[in-house]
Amino acid sequence: MTAATSKRRTRPVLHAATVIALLAGSAYFTIELRKEEQAKAPAIQSVVDTPAAAAKTADESGQKWERLKNPERSVLRDGKGGILATFTDGARTATLTGPSRTFTEPATTKTRVVTENWVRLMPEVWRNGAEREQWFKDWFKKYFGSEEDDIFAMAFQYGDQAPVKKDAEGIAYAGDANFGPINPKGSVGNDYRLEESDFYDYLGIPYTFRSGTIMKPEPMRARSMDCSGFIRTVFGYRARFPLMATDSSGDGLARTANGMARGKPGVNVIPLKGVGTEHRPTSIDVLQPGDLLFFKLDARTGERLDHTGIYLGTDTDGHKIFISSREEANGPTIGDKGGTSRLDGNGYYATTLRSAKRV
Repeated sequence: MTAATSKRRTRPVLHAATVIALLAGSAYFTIELRKEEQAKAPAIQSVVDTPAAAAKTADESGQKWERLKNPERSVLRDGKGGILATFTDGARTATLTGPSRTFTEPATTKTRVVTENWVRLMPEVWRNGAEREQWFKDWFKKYFGSEEDDIFAMAFQYGDQAPVKKDAEGIAYAGDANFGPINPKGSVGNDYRLEESDFYDYLGIPYTFRSGTIMKPEPMRARSMDCSGFIRTVFGYRARFPLMATDSSGDGLARTANGMARGKPGVNVIPLKGVGTEHRPTSIDVLQPGDLLFFKLDARTGERLDHTGIYLGTDTDGHKIFISSREEANGPTIGDKGGTSRLDGNGYYATTLRSAKRV
């Protein structure tokens, strides 16, 4: 996937009313607060490792902070030792424990993801000791226990039959997304749909990047986003993570899956060692909900990684599940078209996973 190269006009900055409209949107997919279903779901944050040298510190509420390795991170536990939140050094995404939710896609799969994990973007990169800083105290007070849309809720607002949501300016910022327009030179099962549809194509509005590069949407790509465009829509346009116009300039999320995987932002929780079949990770237990996943699907792309998705955690059958935008499903999915969305076992995506990053 490569970035469009045409110059694009500026996109107005979202004003307060727009932000309120974005936060007010709720996930399309079923959200349930069912204890009986939660009881069926395996523990999602179950990484086991050795505590770092730093000692645990407790606050007045009985909560305790603990430092863990591989990757270096801070974990907040309740008085009984349960995980309340996880913050990884060098990353802005945080995983908070909150009300249980169930995500499904009944049109394409029986998979059910029941989770208490809420993935949110912090205003600053986490570092050891940040829990004592005022910016974090203010952010945590606002979002711990909040049911405002998080990364997961936003991601599921682009799936099959998701209803259209418009902001105060009348821009449809959510709703059923396509992968891309039909490729006149392709065929079913072989490049049937064109790649290169980004978030501004989906929105149908020009966008000015921090670098000053202006991008304009292509009408034929309206309401479309390829796999990296989906990530940029959720993490960038919606959650406000900095974005690059291409793969070659800036310090935000790059335009393509390959650019994201090899770029500077975030922490490589599963380092990229190569794209060959021998470089499939031997273990994926380090993954945490919200991590970006990178795959090698197409031999024609050489050393480039060519697919990306968001790790959701474990479903009610014990499988590690992710969501991504795919040509076969014509948009974001956790379903089975083009291969089941599982990272465990020896399925298509499980065997083509090559790296993962926490941004």
